[in-house]
Amino acid sequence: MSTGHEATAQTAAGRRRLTGWSGDADYFRFREYTTFEPQAVIDVLKGRNAGVIFRGVVGQDSCAELSERFWSSESRMKRVSVAPSYYLGTYHYHKTTTEYLDESERTAPALEQVLDIAQDPLTGFYEGLAKALAPEGVTVRQAEHEGRKACRGLLRSWHRAGQYTLDPHEDSSQCIEPKQADFEIQRVLDHHVTALNICLENGDGGRLAVWNIQPDETSKRRLGLHHLGSPYPMDTLDGIERQWIDVNAGDIYVFNGAHIHAVEPNTAPGSRRTTLAGIFGFIDDDTVVSWT
Repeated sequence: MSTGHEATAQTAAGRRRLTGWSGDADYFRFREYTTFEPQAVIDVLKGRNAGVIFRGVVGQDSCAELSERFWSSESRMKRVSVAPSYYLGTYHYHKTTTEYLDESERTAPALEQVLDIAQDPLTGFYEGLAKALAPEGVTVRQAEHEGRKACRGLLRSWHRAGQYTLDPHEDSSQCIEPKQADFEIQRVLDHHVTALNICLENGDGGRLAVWNIQPDETSKRRLGLHHLGSPYPMDTLDGIERQWIDVNAGDIYVFNGAHIHAVEPNTAPGSRRTTLAGIFGFIDDDTVVSWT
């Protein structure tokens, strides 16, 4: 990982203290490109920098078609509890391995029907990453368990109002869910949990916020977030460096999901933010797996 330091943030009232790892200025920035450069993704995968964004690399026609198919799909579901959203595909969050894989299989036909376009950006992303990693002897594939595959991608649109439509959270804690102790994705924590988002539409607002801290186990356990990763109370983030990332249709952005991050809401009537997303990371020196 890039040079960093152990970080401590004390709230003004002194009630909570968030501790963890923070990167230096060279690490904690989103590098921007106008073409898809898989090596930049590898830099995030290997902890060399916090994130990267590829501006406008997915055609507007593809974005519009995928978005229209998602919103027209009779298989689209609504999540009302954690991170309220409309979605197609499935989340692994707090399920047994069997439950997640059952849902992955059940939702795959509807998901593939939506993704069946001439230039599926999810396929293009992982094929490009696989080609770039092949000379290092690294395989890129969907996560598996007993011959069954994880969900390939997740289409989603958060709909909650408030300061954030997706609360400040990190993606590493959910990867130690005891009910998934037999699932190979738990080995990714020896490396870097990496988040993928392909923006299909975004109205006003809808920015990504990323804080320069990966909370340690002490903070997670004290806040009761050891297996949850969400939500981090706002006052625990006081004094921690934060970046705002503007996101537009056609952008692909990838970042280290162990950092606390959040999404602000769209505020104009009828405005919405729809993404095609996934999580991926090394589980050993020779294998990168993806899931949702």
